[in-house]
Amino acid sequence: MIRVPLADGTWTSVELSPPRAWEEHPRPHASRVLFAAAHVAADPLGDNTVDWESTLAFRRHLFRYGMGVAEAMDTAQRNMGLDWPTARELISRSAAQANAEGARIASGAGTDHAPDDVTLDGVIAAYEEQVAFVEDAGSRVIVMASRHLARTARSADDYHKVYGTILRQVREPVILHWLGEAFDPHLTGYWGSTDLATATATFLDLVGEHAAAIDGVKVSLLSAEHEVSLRAALPDSVRLYTGDDFHYPELIRGDGVRHSDALLGAFAAVAPAASAAVAALDRGDLAGYDAEMAGTLALSRHLFSAPTYYYKTGIAFLAWLCGYQPGFTMLGGLQSARSVPHLARVFVLADAARLLPDPDLAAHRLRAWLETAGVAV
Repeated sequence: MIRVPLADGTWTSVELSPPRAWEEHPRPHASRVLFAAAHVAADPLGDNTVDWESTLAFRRHLFRYGMGVAEAMDTAQRNMGLDWPTARELISRSAAQANAEGARIASGAGTDHAPDDVTLDGVIAAYEEQVAFVEDAGSRVIVMASRHLARTARSADDYHKVYGTILRQVREPVILHWLGEAFDPHLTGYWGSTDLATATATFLDLVGEHAAAIDGVKVSLLSAEHEVSLRAALPDSVRLYTGDDFHYPELIRGDGVRHSDALLGAFAAVAPAASAAVAALDRGDLAGYDAEMAGTLALSRHLFSAPTYYYKTGIAFLAWLCGYQPGFTMLGGLQSARSVPHLARVFVLADAARLLPDPDLAAHRLRAWLETAGVAV
């Protein structure tokens, strides 16, 4: 039993759920392609540096449940503490580990090392540099949305110019990432318009023109309706990797005709349960899929509650509670981005979903953290 503070200033008592022995699934799943966008663990003794041992161990944890790793994405604090030199090292280390274990890996290539006043040609050059690095590291490329491009582009044609140039050069099909403003306000108006229908038309034109160079698109707009519509309009050869952390169970399940694959930050938090769900889907057990996935949704929606771009804090906190890393520190001090009641509820929901491998350890760490935060237990 543990007492947990609530957002209204009151407390509740939680009877710990027994741990569940989740079945591992070290090979990729058959019916869906799954990527978990993984966070980085910060070194508590370092000066804003990465704890490489814990960071890579967490990726091995994901591999054990059939997850590929989406590396050096916004989950790993790209544009929020993880600079390009450190991202390069992360991509190199993680790709080497994934390739040694026969696991999937796709890594983010963007423009975050470019100067603020970069021109459109400078945006292209920045993308080219990062794409080449990711390819050389032995990873599939995720072409991330660019703050520089959002600031520099003046029309949809500018997006076509930049992305078209990159897509004509890639060695293997890439994943395009459309990240919505809920995750990064700097990307408002991406694809040349704040009107969603207009932006979508530009995006589809680009994908249709370069379909042979595109494995899939990752869409993080938190609109299931838009995703279903977009999925139906994509060329048959192009996957849609859902980035919708609010509606992923129904989107991955599909409508009997089309389905989404997954590239989700939430899967870093719920990997064992998501793996069990998709394993059921592989067997044709839709009821089993629904039951396993339903248990993850309340936790995911809480982690990604507004302001959504701080979801990383809850994922790192949960990794610490679960014993996957020795401390709860983040690059740039981002561990302070969520309130005490918010993170306490992460514990409650993870316990209810039976995602705490050692509930007693998690409760001990929560009590210690609450005391350190000045909250009487």
